[in-house]
Amino acid sequence: MEITMKEKDAISESLRAYVAKYPSQTKAAGSLKGVSVGTVSNILNGRYENISDEMFRNVASQVGGVSATGWQIVETGAYQEITAVLSEAGCGKSTTARVYLQEHKEVFYILCSEDMKKGDFVREIARTVGIRTEGYNIREVWGLILDDIIQMDAPLLVFDEADKLTEPVFHYFISLYNKLEEKCGVVFLSTDYIAKRISNGLRYQKPGYKEFYSRIGRKFYELEPTDVNDVFAICSANGVTDRKDIDKVIKEASTCDFDLRRVRKSIHKVKRMTGE
Repeated sequence: MEITMKEKDAISESLRAYVAKYPSQTKAAGSLKGVSVGTVSNILNGRYENISDEMFRNVASQVGGVSATGWQIVETGAYQEITAVLSEAGCGKSTTARVYLQEHKEVFYILCSEDMKKGDFVREIARTVGIRTEGYNIREVWGLILDDIIQMDAPLLVFDEADKLTEPVFHYFISLYNKLEEKCGVVFLSTDYIAKRISNGLRYQKPGYKEFYSRIGRKFYELEPTDVNDVFAICSANGVTDRKDIDKVIKEASTCDFDLRRVRKSIHKVKRMTGE
């Protein structure tokens, strides 16, 4: 489907807000995958002629905003809890972190995965902060990251799905975390497995775990699970208002502990069936 001029203007405004959270337009462009400084400049200045619809979609998916997906965010109990934690540290788990990033300066979101090696991990942090890493080794990249962070007022690094990091990368992160002390806020978002992992690290006296546990304040924030009221609010915010349709969504969601991914799929399915 072709992107309209109105949608392009909306994406341009979302990009403008995104760029404003970085110290420079170049840094902001560096944080975006597959987007050049020139492309950012052209979109911000309304020069859309040579920008493909695919590139607009790419930019929209990375800078966020309702224009990217049309999905309306609802402040569930977990959303409010995570927002409070992020606020303390720096200035549905992943969704809340992304929204928080859009609304605050110097907040950087890193999505972790089990196939990350040390180099991948450090370079992803650098990319998110807006640093080009070509031609630098890992130690030099980390030095560039620290140099940038030191110059910021109240930076915050948010590591999502941090429990997926392999043991070598997680241990490497602990050593990096020590260098970030008093320079940057750090938040780990993960399943409850992270608590078990740190507990085991302490029990078996694995290097770095005791110090890491001490530095995070010996505290884990356990979120309240999504419930029927949250699902009802999400349905209403996203155009599903018929009680029978809402009950269908709730019934489907209840089979998987009200997982918000299932809620979203169910809402889209109901809307397709009703022709909305």
